[in-house]
Amino acid sequence: MKHPAPVNFPTLRQLELFLSLVSSEGIASAGAKIGMSPSATSHALRALEEGLGAELVDRNGTGIKLTYTGEQVLPHIRDVFESLQLVQATAQAGAELKTGLLRLGSFGASATVRVLPALLQRFQQRYPGIEVMVTEKPDEETTRDLIERRVELAMVTLPKPSHEFDTLTLAVDELVAVLPQDHELSTQDTIELADLMQQPFILTRAGSQALVLKLFAKNGMAPKVAYELLQLMSILELVAASRGVSILAKLALPEHYPGVVFKPINPGASRYIGLACLNQARLSPVARAFWEDVRKHSTTRN
Repeated sequence: MKHPAPVNFPTLRQLELFLSLVSSEGIASAGAKIGMSPSATSHALRALEEGLGAELVDRNGTGIKLTYTGEQVLPHIRDVFESLQLVQATAQAGAELKTGLLRLGSFGASATVRVLPALLQRFQQRYPGIEVMVTEKPDEETTRDLIERRVELAMVTLPKPSHEFDTLTLAVDELVAVLPQDHELSTQDTIELADLMQQPFILTRAGSQALVLKLFAKNGMAPKVAYELLQLMSILELVAASRGVSILAKLALPEHYPGVVFKPINPGASRYIGLACLNQARLSPVARAFWEDVRKHSTTRN
């Protein structure tokens, strides 16, 4: 079986010489403009023509005159150098963070609604050309997205194994009781966890579920689960309708919700919210800029 002959693409140096020819009085002077000796110039031009299989310069006249083929390829050679300039400009813009895409993962409302917006607002004011795409999934899936390189950075619950992730701690979130406004316990400053055991309980299926269940298990209790819901608004509506009580992460909640009150619980539980990556030393320029901006302005440390 015959193999196709190798393609002899012209070199950038040869194309640079050809462009120099157009504005020069002779072949030697064209080469001199770009620092080539007469012999190197002659050799480069001949190699270009042989590689393309056509003469580009008419050597029978005085001065420099392009052949028909030379005239035809000239615009394309100019396009090559214009594209190279665009490549360079794009790379420099990326290095200066004028353009780019930041992919962020986030585990739920506590991070996406309460922690992340201020971080993104400051970052985008500084780097307005950077596009940001946030994908919200449960914490376990967000962590997996980090490991599988679907995102470079993610808002996660901490701690995470230090040998697998680099992390910045950003906020502390605590669990609170969520009660109907007219509930018999709603006037108390702090709700005892044991007092919630006799109430129909609405268990969240979102990011704080594991922490809620861990709190009950730690204290040897099991709630009477009447509903198990994913959507925060669904839980709040059912509580407002006196269909049960719940325990949710404070940062995931609005400041106020009609017909509902939020109260500290005893014993309580808290979790840390942070920014994570696999290796801060190997982040892309855009992700590194966000990481360093968060680190610089974070008041909470690991």
